[in-house]
Amino acid sequence: MRNESQLFEREGKVVKEGAFIMDKITLNNGNLRLQFDLSNGALTEVVAVKTGWEILNRPWLGLSYRLLVPLPGRRNNPVYGEKQRVTTVEVAQENKSVTFVWDGVISEFGGKHDIQITVNVKAVGDRFVFSMDINNRSGYIVENVYYPYLGDIQHPPGDEWFKTFSWQYAAAQEWNLWPTYDNLRAYHGVDFPTQFGSWTPGCGAPMSPYILLRSKNQGLYVGVYEAAAELVAWHTELRPGYWSSIDSRVPSEMSISGKDVATRFAAVHIPYIMPGECRSLTPVFLQAFEGGWQKGVDIYKEWRSSWMTPASVPDWVKEPHAWQQIHINSPEDELRLSFKDLVRVGEECARHGVKAIQLVGWNKGGQDQGNPSHDPDPRLGTFEELKEAIAKIRAMGVKVILFCKFTWADRATEWFRNHLKRLAIKDPYGDYYLYPGYQYQTATQLLDINTKRLVPMCFLSEEYLKICEKEFQKMLALGADGILFDECVHHSPALFCFDENHGHRYGGFVYANDIKLIQNFKKVLGDRKDFLFAGEACYDWEMEVYQLSYHRSESKNHIPLSRYMLPDMPFMTAVTGFNDRNMINQCLMYKYIISYEPYNFKGHLDDYPLTVEYGKKMDALRRELRDYFWDGEFRHECGATVTIMGGGEYHPYSVFINRKNNKAGLVIVNYDYEKTVTVQARLDDGNILSKYRLVDDPEWKSTQDGITIPPQSAAVVI
Repeated sequence: MRNESQLFEREGKVVKEGAFIMDKITLNNGNLRLQFDLSNGALTEVVAVKTGWEILNRPWLGLSYRLLVPLPGRRNNPVYGEKQRVTTVEVAQENKSVTFVWDGVISEFGGKHDIQITVNVKAVGDRFVFSMDINNRSGYIVENVYYPYLGDIQHPPGDEWFKTFSWQYAAAQEWNLWPTYDNLRAYHGVDFPTQFGSWTPGCGAPMSPYILLRSKNQGLYVGVYEAAAELVAWHTELRPGYWSSIDSRVPSEMSISGKDVATRFAAVHIPYIMPGECRSLTPVFLQAFEGGWQKGVDIYKEWRSSWMTPASVPDWVKEPHAWQQIHINSPEDELRLSFKDLVRVGEECARHGVKAIQLVGWNKGGQDQGNPSHDPDPRLGTFEELKEAIAKIRAMGVKVILFCKFTWADRATEWFRNHLKRLAIKDPYGDYYLYPGYQYQTATQLLDINTKRLVPMCFLSEEYLKICEKEFQKMLALGADGILFDECVHHSPALFCFDENHGHRYGGFVYANDIKLIQNFKKVLGDRKDFLFAGEACYDWEMEVYQLSYHRSESKNHIPLSRYMLPDMPFMTAVTGFNDRNMINQCLMYKYIISYEPYNFKGHLDDYPLTVEYGKKMDALRRELRDYFWDGEFRHECGATVTIMGGGEYHPYSVFINRKNNKAGLVIVNYDYEKTVTVQARLDDGNILSKYRLVDDPEWKSTQDGITIPPQSAAVVI
């Protein structure tokens, strides 16, 4: 309100319009300094206060927001916020909050629209929270909203690189922003090199509820401020384009060919605000940080801990243990094991001390066929034979977890064609989406000739959720110890459903009921506490209901992001190699449960004795030192530094904090196949790590002359 203009920090020229008003306002919370143009609400300056990093320092590149308001015959009809004149401004909280209101906007091709926009930016501790309310009094849909919208993101001066960092498949995905820029969209579809996430589960909240824009030693955190079941996607754009496209090189100067060089960033909302509807978008907050990616993720962990409680875990899962995943059938009819033969698999697991079996392909038609049916395949045996086999295996002390899938329906089934089709996720044209499916075994299918195509089903449909419950009850009736919902992490290729006959709004976000599905299953389960709900690469918020997450991490560069975000929840990874010491060492380093999977989960434990025997030694060590490396707090590389004898940083390693004595232990891995490495480890708090041992050598040695780690080995240091 203009009568509060005395609160404005006086910068620049005073402009009078009836009542006096400044042309700029600066907000400062001690972490970030933001400056806004009061005529159009554009964010014209962003500075990290503690380091002096000028993230946005060219006011003429400032942006406020951007809308998409499609018109008949002109879908791409944008509204550029920086072109809109602010109606009212209010400043409060001693320059810690500013509110802008626009009573109507002008689009590029549709003229004036009766769309009221209210934005608020306020300091909450070290955070600045950006909120937007839209009152759509026009006759058109507000489809997209870019907000907050930063007109340029400058890399910290003197740093060698600048990247994005976000969650993807239990790990992290980094994309280059400078000095090269990774374009993620085909050049024919955009005017400028663009990043919008390369795969649906990593493109934004709730799957990836934050993104870091970072260099080696500092960065900017951007994340949602409410646990809302709405898509907020992270978007960057390099303007005007590459200096040299052959290696994706960003122009080295601030302008090229008379055009400003700028990297834009936006949180993109897809709200589908209908005519006559008012909506509050999911708020987004910004916060600067110093240090590596862990410091940025700590911001997320602090915010998330204020509202989310991870699921309680069955007691048997809390103990150090290993699994086996075994596949017994596929759409190409391998029919590898009958249900009666499964007892032999249980015997092998009991003999090797493996605690659980993930059984795949037991359903009619095999893995990835017949979805979402979970009837046992009659070619493998009867329902009672599978139930009896599970009971016999359980009597050996081995759990049986049934692989299941509810995301898609098999398009080739009569069930889909005659009934499920109407419950499929529909696009804006009324057609169902189609996932390409997976290929198995035969040349015909590996060449994608007879692949079973999969159709994503609408979790917003209560009728479909009831169908899933009935399928879940079949697995309970078999006596399973749990389920592992494969691909629970996404609904690819769909994000929204436009079929209002399902009982949801037009443009309903199909991830909104991911958690509700499992909550419904738990109601069916009743008071049983030992049943396990597991999923594949669960995104962080799903761990409110899932009790274990399985993924594949076979990379020396794997970043254990999910483990860092949830240091006490069970995570499991695949081990497929026939002398897979490095993957087992990774399991120790990142506190992953081993999932033994010889022949790509088509074989038996006795098929790869080198891997199993080394895995047993690792798990024995983990049990011996569980106060450090199982029950201790995982801190990744925070709290210690490892260097090569003679100088230079060494990676990878992980730090664990023993909660009983508050002392640190380290796991240091040598992935090299030929070279022995000798390193030194130093704790940040000055305490001394005095002794170490290897996974397969029980002798403890002094660290005084260094820590010597042979090829494909891991040392624990305490």
